[in-house]
Amino acid sequence: MREGIVRTLAWEGTRQRVWDYPALGAGESPGTTIVMVHGFRGDHHGLLRFVEELPRHRVLLPDLPGFGQGGELPGTHDVATYARFIGDVARRLAPGPRVLLGHSFGSIIAAEAAAREPELADTLVLVNPISAPALEGPSRLASRIAEGYYMAADRLPEPAGHALLANPLIVRGMSVFMAKTTDRVLRRWIHAQHDAYFSSFASRRVVLEAFRASITGTVRDRARDLAMPVLLIAADQDDIGSVQSQRDLAALVPDATLAVLADVGHLVHYERPREAARLIEDFLERTPV
Repeated sequence: MREGIVRTLAWEGTRQRVWDYPALGAGESPGTTIVMVHGFRGDHHGLLRFVEELPRHRVLLPDLPGFGQGGELPGTHDVATYARFIGDVARRLAPGPRVLLGHSFGSIIAAEAAAREPELADTLVLVNPISAPALEGPSRLASRIAEGYYMAADRLPEPAGHALLANPLIVRGMSVFMAKTTDRVLRRWIHAQHDAYFSSFASRRVVLEAFRASITGTVRDRARDLAMPVLLIAADQDDIGSVQSQRDLAALVPDATLAVLADVGHLVHYERPREAARLIEDFLERTPV
């Protein structure tokens, strides 16, 4: 397992955590620093397989505020706030050149951060990017059900609402919905990851605010404003973003490269991290910074 340093940052009156993984390989030319942004209800654990598969690069991997070990913010947990946080992490801890990488909800945040500050990232990598509003895409029924679930948890008394959000049967159902692999060992591992980390949040308010942000925003909201080269890593069985919607998204980005992985869904970071890492390395070699 690659060893990292846990850094604590003071940010807007809160304490936030960032995992810092130095580049490996003595004698090799070090790669760029990659700042990674995890998805909704996750924390830094979800992207550790990418960390392992990209040893030439220094990686900064924060928990988003309110999730994992990230402190709850006094204000709203929305895309704009998270984008400011990621921007501050990158500027404070990562001298250029920088790569910004986001998975799922993290793709919306990464795109917003890169669009707001074009100098923040030399290149942008979006894995399972959110290419269409959740309430319009192929998973709109599941999104409506999820919306009702999060609203119910918010309206219940605190203990009951928290218990509903952390209910192991519901968490397992979400995991089963997203996992596409037929490898039983890998499926068990994915479920164990979700069991362990999917309910690591500061409060019901954090979850509801972040969920609302995740189903209303998309990468295409900022697609035309992305001035840097962008790699989109999509999946042909992703129930949250169809291949056609990913192609439509790529057409909006001024300098986009779209790669579609076969036989995988919304969990590329769990099911196909090595293949995705090869795509990232090839992309960075073709677009030197």
